[in-house]
Amino acid sequence: MTDTGTRAAQRSAAASVSHDVPNPETAVDGGSLSPRQVRLVFAGLMLGMLVAAINLTTVAPALPRIVAELGGMEHYSWVALGASLTSAVVVPAVGKLGDMFGRKPFYVGGLILLMAASVLSGTAQTFWWLVGARVVQGVAMGMLVPLSQTIIGDIAAPRERGKYQGLMGMAFGVASVSGPPLGGWITEQFSWRWIFLMNLPVGLVALWFILRYMHLPVRKRAARIDYVGFATLTLGLLAVLLATTWGGTEYPWDSAPVVGLYAVGTLLLAAFILTQRRSPEPVIPLYLWKNPVFASSSLASMALAMAMFGAIYYVPMFAQGVMGLGVASSGFVLIPFDLGIILVSAANGFLIARTGRYKPQMLLGLPLVALGFLSLTQLGLEDTLPALLLRMVLIGAGIGSSMQTYTLAVQNAVPYRDMGVATGTVQFARNVGSTVGVALMGT
Repeated sequence: MTDTGTRAAQRSAAASVSHDVPNPETAVDGGSLSPRQVRLVFAGLMLGMLVAAINLTTVAPALPRIVAELGGMEHYSWVALGASLTSAVVVPAVGKLGDMFGRKPFYVGGLILLMAASVLSGTAQTFWWLVGARVVQGVAMGMLVPLSQTIIGDIAAPRERGKYQGLMGMAFGVASVSGPPLGGWITEQFSWRWIFLMNLPVGLVALWFILRYMHLPVRKRAARIDYVGFATLTLGLLAVLLATTWGGTEYPWDSAPVVGLYAVGTLLLAAFILTQRRSPEPVIPLYLWKNPVFASSSLASMALAMAMFGAIYYVPMFAQGVMGLGVASSGFVLIPFDLGIILVSAANGFLIARTGRYKPQMLLGLPLVALGFLSLTQLGLEDTLPALLLRMVLIGAGIGSSMQTYTLAVQNAVPYRDMGVATGTVQFARNVGSTVGVALMGT
């Protein structure tokens, strides 16, 4: 399924991008910051991205220790689920509010909220105290990850965005794959509480960089907030994602809770679309979906996320169950995958900055991912570990060459007034892809 989805997305996206020249309406006055200031602001953004993204994955290996101390064994998945769901559903809203009122206040607020929630998580005395703190942490993550990418469009000229987006993709890849081993190590050497408390020094450094160096004009728009649109979108997405997460695990796919959540989510999302047609300041302007670059890049980003998180969750299980590797050894099969994402993403960004072109990478990345997954299906008991590692490198390289390229393409294809909501929607598509990919590959 992932192979078919990635091929379809690749054809759609590649056909949509007829050139690499940025839309003149996306250009911003990057001259208000010196090159040194841009680098320092980017350092703060990178730290914010790292601390937000890594918090989605570090907690998994600590769950046995957490429930042993706080209880809640029958509901232990909510420690991770509470953060992942809220981080996903707030992304479109944050992108829109940043377009309307400026992004710096929301980014600073996200950092402060993340640190406060980390303190609450690290000092939790009961299980549901921890779950509540993780929900707040998820809101902060949903603010920081998309805004980190959108602010690059504020501080960098269109030609330079590729370099910074490539480095940001590298950071996201590092955080996604290194989170579980880091969380396990901290839990073993210190305490599970330090998984959360370690966010404080990193968050404070990121906050200092942003407050000290990021000074951009705020283009506030005289428009009312679409509260009905925000409510129907957020609740509808929450219902659909929760149903997708529970389906096939907590409940059968045809059970009343799953079907009911899908029904409620569908009704709410239909109501959201109706409100957007009449809203003077829609949360996600429907005209964006008429932009072929925006629409196809969102679809392709979702397909890539399905592949990425499907590989992270299930390839180690394959290595254990089919190839006979131990628990510790199976985790190392993700290292080549991670290296492929990191190295190719960084190199791709600098290549785009040098040449000004990104269509070749869009044409190359998804076929590499599809080829990697297709070759995974051919592995059997007689195959060796190097054969698996080679396929993981291939998948990682494909993701590294494409993931941030779609963000860059969207930022260069939409008007500047919609850059935040467009970037946020692409990030939300990734969040949906990660949830759907893990759910479908696990059934």
